Amino acid sequence: MLLGALLDVGASARQVREQISCLGVDGIRMRVSNVKRGAIAARYVQFRGPARDSKQRRWAEIRKLISKAPLRNRVRERSLEVFEALAESEARVHGVAPERVHFHEVGAIDAIGDIVGVCAALDALEVSHVSSSPLALGHGQVKTEHGVLPLPAPASLLLLAGIPTYPVDVPWETVTPTGAALLRVLVDEWGPMPAITPLDQGFGAGQDRSGPMPNTLRVALGVSNDALARDTVSVIETHLDDTHPEHLPFLLERLMEDGALDASLSSLTMKKGRMGQLLRVLARPSDRDRLARRVLLESSALGVRFSELPRLLLKRENLTVQTDYGAIRVKIARAPDGATSAAPEYEACARAARKHSVPLGRVYRAAERRAEEELS
Repeated sequence: MLLGALLDVGASARQVREQISCLGVDGIRMRVSNVKRGAIAARYVQFRGPARDSKQRRWAEIRKLISKAPLRNRVRERSLEVFEALAESEARVHGVAPERVHFHEVGAIDAIGDIVGVCAALDALEVSHVSSSPLALGHGQVKTEHGVLPLPAPASLLLLAGIPTYPVDVPWETVTPTGAALLRVLVDEWGPMPAITPLDQGFGAGQDRSGPMPNTLRVALGVSNDALARDTVSVIETHLDDTHPEHLPFLLERLMEDGALDASLSSLTMKKGRMGQLLRVLARPSDRDRLARRVLLESSALGVRFSELPRLLLKRENLTVQTDYGAIRVKIARAPDGATSAAPEYEACARAARKHSVPLGRVYRAAERRAEEELS
């Protein structure tokens, strides 16, 4: 349903198929049809192939499949994160290690296509921010490879931890584990529709079911009509007084690799005059618990504190410029008065400086000048 709605709102089916074909899964085919659910016209997506539903894959196998595929970086990263969330939830439900989770329906080629397809569709649309209304949860039971389960399915409910929901009187599975994992990873903000100028809308269809509402999902595409972007950030904090100082830079590095928006340390004078550190991590709300677990695993902290804070952001975009030292990615920030500033990415500049044996500052200035020329 998510993929159908994104295709209906304008994502290129050709680009989605190209990314799915990168997986190297023999015979996988995406079929998109126009259907009606009640009074709503929608897109219905199915994945077909000779091995459909016949092969059950473990998380380790799926991770290897996606990691080695020549996908676009953002598509690969998001797809892996969705499957990791699924593996962790299924592992808790069934009492096994995540690496040994057998996905059954989730591991079939249609579900792999769904997850990679949704991530590819968002990439094709160049979506920079995703918000969602609270999720409607149906009631009843669902038949699965594991037997009959209550609704919401146990894995779905785990994935929805911290996400706003409300009950709806339909005897359906309104949110599947796959859908819950996609939303948990992809949604930046939960609540009513933000202040946007709508550009288009799209509808994705599920199975045709009788009930008080059509089995569809709607996506709205728009641009922010605020001079500044707005979102909510999770703040993770803890005090450290007995973590080995040499281990702290490694912790910051791991947190950034895991998707933290920022991570910092500040010196403190703690009880009994001991010197310590305040660790502060900024994260997307959907990443909060995962990053908190990293802090508890990699430090001497016995607990962490959470807070949710609204923030204002300059509108940002990425630009790749060609310099004498190769292609360099540059972050562009736009102020409310229209002024722009360019900040070349450090890692890209560092790689180019090493490759060409030149000072880092020279590469940085070359990328900055080229970006300013293209923006002028």
